[in-house]
Amino acid sequence: MATKPLKIGISARIDHPQPGQVGLRSKTLQYLEQSVAHWAMSRDVLVFMVPTVATGSGLVRSNIRLSDYADALDGLILQGGSDMSPHSYGEEPLKPEWAGDPVRDGYEMELLHEFIEVRKPVLGICRGAQLINVAMGGTLYQDLPTQLTSSQTQHLSDAYDRHYHPVRFTEGGLLARLYPEVDPGSLNIVSVHHQAVRTLGRDLVVDAISPEDGLAEAIRGTGRNFLLGLQWHPEFHHPSNPELLDCTPILDEFLRNVRKRRW
Repeated sequence: MATKPLKIGISARIDHPQPGQVGLRSKTLQYLEQSVAHWAMSRDVLVFMVPTVATGSGLVRSNIRLSDYADALDGLILQGGSDMSPHSYGEEPLKPEWAGDPVRDGYEMELLHEFIEVRKPVLGICRGAQLINVAMGGTLYQDLPTQLTSSQTQHLSDAYDRHYHPVRFTEGGLLARLYPEVDPGSLNIVSVHHQAVRTLGRDLVVDAISPEDGLAEAIRGTGRNFLLGLQWHPEFHHPSNPELLDCTPILDEFLRNVRKRRW
């Protein structure tokens, strides 16, 4: 009998209504970035976007809760996107443009906690890693160029998904175990962020760093639930590109834990 595909939820990006706009731009949009969905679907996976739950605005409230998605799905991927709001970790935005999206913060943190509650695996990508850290009580650099001035590493570039820098795995960590034969000096990751982990959240350890400035590039939960946050974008790493880390072992490890939890 064929094994049923795994059901993986991906948190929604939220595009809020734009003032003065009409039509679609005047509505709240929730969506997936195609490459992250296709990366997960490169294995035997059915992808489901998990929308926010309506709480008003003249709509009839549904009986569906985010906990129902945690019960129905096998695992969760928190995708990248907008900045987190500094208010979510007890700070004021240093600039208006770094105010982030508190609506998405609240939705994703609730979603994360529901999956942790039922002990189902979670993988965070870029913003998703930052959200894991904040949800566990940690804080972020609001802007690396102005708050980590000693760094010589460029973590954000107009080249976007073509910009990368080196990474080093923590000795004895999960990622080091997944890549035992890889030359540490040959690892490069796609870097698209200006915010990052500052103070590490509770029950988390650093699993990879940027070797030039020591910035956390991967964090991992120490509890019974599989919880991994990658500051980079594995969905932008094509396996045929020898300059970039092949991230399929990470996806396979996440899905291995999903299967283990499912059965």
